[in-house]
Amino acid sequence: MIQEEVLIDSGERTVRTGPVRVVPGLAVTALAIAVAAAVNRLLPAVSALIIALALGVLLANSPWNRPALHPGTRLASRRLLRAGVVLLGLQLSIVDLARLGGPVLVVVVATVGATFAFTWWAGVRMGVGEGQSLLVAAGFAVCGASAVAAMDRVADNDDEDVAAAVALVTIFGTVCIVALPLLREPLGLAAVAYGQWVGVSVHEVAQVVAAAAPAGPAAGTAALVVKLTRVAMLAPLVAGTSLLLRRRRRTHGATARRHEHVVPLFVIGFLAMAALRSAGVVPTEVLNAARLVSMLLLTAALFGLGTGVKFGNLRAAAPISLALGAVSTTFAAVVGLVGILLVT
Repeated sequence: MIQEEVLIDSGERTVRTGPVRVVPGLAVTALAIAVAAAVNRLLPAVSALIIALALGVLLANSPWNRPALHPGTRLASRRLLRAGVVLLGLQLSIVDLARLGGPVLVVVVATVGATFAFTWWAGVRMGVGEGQSLLVAAGFAVCGASAVAAMDRVADNDDEDVAAAVALVTIFGTVCIVALPLLREPLGLAAVAYGQWVGVSVHEVAQVVAAAAPAGPAAGTAALVVKLTRVAMLAPLVAGTSLLLRRRRRTHGATARRHEHVVPLFVIGFLAMAALRSAGVVPTEVLNAARLVSMLLLTAALFGLGTGVKFGNLRAAAPISLALGAVSTTFAAVVGLVGILLVT
């Protein structure tokens, strides 16, 4: 017998009945993935994740946003997201971390932790709201849109908060692509040091590649290794935040959300995949396939999240959110630069 589940989302009553109901939404999601991949091929500096989110927002605010699509896009924004984050763990290896050396690793960890804490704190003080501040903190401190989406599964924010945070990642990551290469010579940074600074300061992987490219291959390699080290901190940050929010709910007498785990299961899966990669038991072909599948799943998830966003709900918070993005980007760049200069 097919079970029926009633979902209440943004004041709209949506009915989902069985697996067949997700087909229209997943079909549109697949089309969005194809479009995002094609645009990314033409404009490599623009992440497919960002393009997919934009497509989702456009659909949400168009006449073609039919209720029949919602079960599939909701599935993409939840289950496919978690699967994509789990597979993301296969990109990480202890060998990559060892290449950095102790001092640089300390700089990366300190910069990520400080940026995350400062952005969360500053956003609340500026009136952005704790939920969106937490998402911006994750996106700017760790790995852009993927971190925003992963943290959303813990903080349980509105889709508008997610879209705003990802939009800030796009805006200020693009600013970094232009600004950081211009600052290299005045700061007197060698190629490797510059690459490390880019890796510790810029948000999305594609943005890191674009910002490091003008300094040559050595800078590009250094930037990617540092960036992947930041990605490795996604799991402890999400797990730690989950524990903190869970404890806060108990302190204030709130009931834990249904099916809430102390440490989200997708975080455990992420760590398990990273352990497999570090053990050297996963063939190169499987790693390459997993990288592609992870990107497809995360692209689908960002499209799904975008379909829950209405333009009208984004306008009021735009100026103060932009201010938070500017403050956070500047903080990460300055702290990262000071740290790199101290250890090189």
